Amino acid sequence: MKKLVRFFFDTGKHSTSMSLSLLFLRLAVGLLMLTHGYGKLMMLVAEGPVQFADPIGMGVTASLILVVFAEFFCSIFLILGVGTRFSVIPLLATMLVAAFIIHANDPLNVKELALFYGAIYIFLFTTGAGRFSLDTWIHKKIK
Repeated sequence: MKKLVRFFFDTGKHSTSMSLSLLFLRLAVGLLMLTHGYGKLMMLVAEGPVQFADPIGMGVTASLILVVFAEFFCSIFLILGVGTRFSVIPLLATMLVAAFIIHANDPLNVKELALFYGAIYIFLFTTGAGRFSLDTWIHKKIK
């Protein structure tokens, strides 16, 4: 169990330039996705009935809550570099649902943004956050 926890907070053995690149990527992708999540968060807290897709049959409110968690809160975690590998899992799942369920019958140019985000999340899962992240501090504490 401890090995699994260490893996999820391991930032990788990256050079300074790679760690700076990962920081830039996390900031850029996190901030851009945060704008999507903020709009959905406002939908969630707004008065009145929730109007949102229910792509996997969980109910519109539950679907919206999960998307808000991924796009808003996990984006904040990604920006900070805290639990980066954990954080990209809900983000990746959301992008896969968007690309292959919500936009299943749409042309590639409609799906490509979700697929692009998904590719970045897979990359960040495999590389870790880099040295310039809170994961670095956490990983040192749990070693």
